[in-house]
Amino acid sequence: MDPEDLLKLVTTQMPFGKHEGTLLADLPGNYLGWFAREGFPKGQIGRLLALMYELDHNDLRGLLQPLRGVRR
Repeated sequence: MDPEDLLKLVTTQMPFGKHEGTLLADLPGNYLGWFAREGFPKGQIGRLLALMYELDHNDLRGLLQPLRGVRR
């Protein structure tokens, strides 16, 4: 994992689907779980969704809080 990916979770919006426009860090756990069961998309967005799923599944969303509001 690239540490920069954690910052991307709090700055990147979901580009498609039911939660289009929602920050990846704010996606609901059941939506992330659906991707985990059905398959993550290819590319960077899939990698970030998989990372967010792991953080949510392991109750580690709080790790992202200090990164909110950080500008690149």
